[in-house]
Amino acid sequence: MRPTNVLFILSDEHQQGLMGCAGHPFIRTPNLDALAARGTRFPNAYTPSPICVPARASLATGRHVHDIRCWDNAIAYDGVPRGWAHHLADHGVLCESVGKLHYRSEDAPVGLHRQHHAVHILEGIGQVWGSVREPMPETMGRSPLYDKIGAGTSSYNRFDMRVADTAVTWLGEHARDERPWVLYVGLVAPHFPLVVPQEWLDLYPPESLDLPLLHPSTGYVRHPWVERQARHMDHDSAIGSEARRRLAVACYLALVSFMDAQAGKVLGALREHGLDDTTTVIYSSDHGDNLGKRGMWNKCLMYRESTGVPMIVAGPGIPAGAVNETPVSLVDVQNTLLDVTGCPAALMTGPGTSLAQLANAPAQPERLAFSEFHAVGSETAAYMLADARYKYHHYVGMRPELFDLERDPEELNDVAADPAYAPVLARFEANLRALLDPEAVDAAAKADQARLIASFGGREAALKTGTPAATPVP
Repeated sequence: MRPTNVLFILSDEHQQGLMGCAGHPFIRTPNLDALAARGTRFPNAYTPSPICVPARASLATGRHVHDIRCWDNAIAYDGVPRGWAHHLADHGVLCESVGKLHYRSEDAPVGLHRQHHAVHILEGIGQVWGSVREPMPETMGRSPLYDKIGAGTSSYNRFDMRVADTAVTWLGEHARDERPWVLYVGLVAPHFPLVVPQEWLDLYPPESLDLPLLHPSTGYVRHPWVERQARHMDHDSAIGSEARRRLAVACYLALVSFMDAQAGKVLGALREHGLDDTTTVIYSSDHGDNLGKRGMWNKCLMYRESTGVPMIVAGPGIPAGAVNETPVSLVDVQNTLLDVTGCPAALMTGPGTSLAQLANAPAQPERLAFSEFHAVGSETAAYMLADARYKYHHYVGMRPELFDLERDPEELNDVAADPAYAPVLARFEANLRALLDPEAVDAAAKADQARLIASFGGREAALKTGTPAATPVP
């Protein structure tokens, strides 16, 4: 395949199925739908960790979280180990970013030639209080994350518009470059705060929306690991009434459409400068959002609302209008970037496979995607393995969960205790233990976090250190 440029657009907290091209009945995502129509969509795509900083560190390096030990939102990527930006630079590929990266700091040697409007963890320390897990506080207190819900224009909205405009300008300046380039565009929407301009909220009247499924008030009983996290950070109580839950969902949907419009500006500039035929486009998100299902908001769980991510690849040599059922992950992005820009195959290390190669191969439904969580609200580690049909959750010290996605795509019925699924359950646990030692990795994460806590003066000091809400933008 002839080397191409790459435009890599990464949103923040975009739930996997919330695109028109994914079959959602009313979400408005015309630009992502058009991208999928000229490329390949992977419906079984997952994050390596359902929380921002670890997911982005794994994305930066093409390696699993437990391998690079960026466990939580206070342990961010600092350029070690080397990742795709380093490899691209070594091969003479211009590689720049616009927008949110969420690494350690702008000074960290992460390999990018330039960072425009960079966003990293606040003051280089992030959410230190979230590293306190052994023992974990019973509750973090009332969360401020959902104090603001409704129509308006947030600093995040303004930031995303500025990021899109800067990316448009960048494409114009580099439209005639002779060597391949990689432009990473990091948008913040639909990440909370759930504030969005009125024109977008008008698309989704709250009263027309159904309440999220499996709310505990209806008799649903959460898994003990999930219930413990709910006690630690009860966002649902902070949101409050049914009317406010509907408004929260409406604002999130509106933010998805707002984000699609910003992505559309950038994709439009690519087309206007005649770059469609020489550029591979990747669209994805760092993780999803629970969006009220099971009475849970934000991310941090193993269910697909949280671990699933959208994944679309389009460009030269990529099958158009295709849907490929092969399970994929953000760890596959590194080798995709190296592959399509013509870097030597020897640089393509780690567990990932080029999405361009997967898109051109028959579907591999048995391929496994992996995710893990060692961060805020978890007393023990959680792990996920998924192929195209089954999805397995392993919680250290607690019972597992297993879902038959073919029969139960909403993950409503845990079949882990069903004797008919015993061979499937055993196979997935064996696959997990072949990948890592769940208990040993849990202990390693907690040991690293204990050292971090000690460096900030101990438990009580750590609990008072770090941003209590979302990372601010410039």
